[in-house]
Amino acid sequence: QVQFVESGGGLVEPGGSLTLSCAPSGMILGVAAMRWFRQAPGKERELVAGVIAGGETTYADSVKGRFTISRDNAKNTVYLQMNNLKPEDTATYYCYARVVRFGGSDEYWGQGTQVTVSS
Repeated sequence: QVQFVESGGGLVEPGGSLTLSCAPSGMILGVAAMRWFRQAPGKERELVAGVIAGGETTYADSVKGRFTISRDNAKNTVYLQMNNLKPEDTATYYCYARVVRFGGSDEYWGQGTQVTVSS
């Protein structure tokens, strides 16, 4: 069973930067869409950014201009470059992938990586 593994979380001061990555643990046919979500304590999970196979991207209003999502189609890997981080960005970040297979697709979630923005 393929899993998607996230990395890159940690503790950073306000105004700092982090880059998250999410990659499959094994071979897959391809990925149609990849997204980053986040969930803060006591809050619902929210979409942060998404990118489709063709490269079109979407962002939550709260991160526009600060976060950049990108993907490496050869590695089926998605990245989230986060700049000018704010305390309100503190959350567990999850990657999502819609993986293509013969005859359809499957959804995968990563295990989550913690991002804490604090001085």
